[in-house]
Amino acid sequence: MSKSVSSSSSSGIGFVGLLTIVFITLKLTNYISWSWVWVLSPLWITPVVAIFIVAIVFGIALWLAK
Repeated sequence: MSKSVSSSSSSGIGFVGLLTIVFITLKLTNYISWSWVWVLSPLWITPVVAIFIVAIVFGIALWLAK
């Protein structure tokens, strides 16, 4: 008998990567005049949201530990 190993891997750029590429393209073609901070914002908004969620979970854990 042979074992079939199934591997599921997500490939692709994803929504955040696609949005970043769209913003960069729009900036380089002078279609938008945003600051580079906002053009690259999809890259830093995701970690900020993750840190925010971790802080909320940590705060709830501390509150429940009382």
